[in-house]
Amino acid sequence: MKELINNLKGDKGIWSFVMLLALISFMPVFSASSNLVYLVGKGSTIGYLVKHLVHIFIGFGLIYLVHKVPYHYYKGLSQLAMPVVGLLLLYTMFQGTVIEGANASRWIKVPFIGVTFQTSALAGIVLMVYVARYLAKIYDKPVTFRSSFIELWIPVFLILGLILPANFSTAALIFSMVCMLVFVGKYPIKYLFYIVAMGVTMLTMFVLFAKAFPKAMPNRVDTWISRMDSFFDDTPNEDDYQIEKAKIAIASGGVYGLGPGKSIQKNFLPQSSSDFIFAIIVEEYGLAGGLAVLFLYLMLFFRFLVTAHKAKSLFGKLLIVGLGFPVIFQALINMGVAVELLPVTGQTLPLISSGGSSIWMICISIGIILSVTKKEEEIAQEIAEKEEREAALQQLIDEHILKEKNKEEAGMAPAAYSVEDAANPMRAVMGK
Repeated sequence: MKELINNLKGDKGIWSFVMLLALISFMPVFSASSNLVYLVGKGSTIGYLVKHLVHIFIGFGLIYLVHKVPYHYYKGLSQLAMPVVGLLLLYTMFQGTVIEGANASRWIKVPFIGVTFQTSALAGIVLMVYVARYLAKIYDKPVTFRSSFIELWIPVFLILGLILPANFSTAALIFSMVCMLVFVGKYPIKYLFYIVAMGVTMLTMFVLFAKAFPKAMPNRVDTWISRMDSFFDDTPNEDDYQIEKAKIAIASGGVYGLGPGKSIQKNFLPQSSSDFIFAIIVEEYGLAGGLAVLFLYLMLFFRFLVTAHKAKSLFGKLLIVGLGFPVIFQALINMGVAVELLPVTGQTLPLISSGGSSIWMICISIGIILSVTKKEEEIAQEIAEKEEREAALQQLIDEHILKEKNKEEAGMAPAAYSVEDAANPMRAVMGK
């Protein structure tokens, strides 16, 4: 175990909080999965727990493998992965899942192993690394709107355009995080305002087109509008059932909760083990449990801030911000939906909700961040070792000078120096 811990490089604080969140996830997932077993009649609670354990185990394997790769390699990988991700998203639009005739093309099945995979989650990671690479490249260089639009924003809009029809919340989150990242990367603010205006305009045009020609392409515009109407105007909506059950669960939990596994609303709340798992946590562990989960995410956010500040390279800083902040924002969105501060979005609670691809993509992001912190630790260690060697050398030189001075005072002849000694003080000290 000690050897395994020693092999975990990078920021130990990030490792600790990620492990704690993953550990906390088992009891809520085990408890919430019972509604799938007894109401839907699929599998067993132990089966869902083992499945979640496998997902977490694979996720931490991905963290370990990814954090071993030097983070500057991801510059080139992001460029190679962008067209691949675009093709996967295009394939997902036409081959993805359809639920009750409505477009829900977010997942594709991986051939031969039958695992469903959410391509937009991978696209978000690749896109953030791509944007970080571009910002690091243009830093301290004059940038024109035309050149940045062609090299940066056209790929961003293409990827978001492929995600948007089936998953507005993910597209909006990614676009918001890209805007935040380019702001941090000192991209000209006036250009950023142009881009935001263009994004809003294109979204409006897409909605109008989808309403005018509903059969032209698969989309979920009616679902988005219905959710917004329900949230702002109290218009009856199928999502009201989920929100009401989530609020009942939270209210039932009180301060200390009903106890592990004693949730009642898990039997009535759809997606209780994924989208609304925070409500089950509060019901079973109370306000104290909910605040504890929020505290862990905030501490993880704090570690992201600290490590981003310590990173020596701009690309490393931007990677931590671009991949770390979305994890925290996704968690806040999930919790905000559960308490009806936000409309229903379908965003999972990172590292706690059940689900394979969502956990794995979060773990890949964490692995890249740890790769950055690992490199910074190696640099700091090299500097410390160099300073230690220089201090030891200086001490030897000082001791030698003192020894020769004592000899002179005692009337003894000083040691002879050669030309080689003058060029190499260490030889002068150690070689005699």
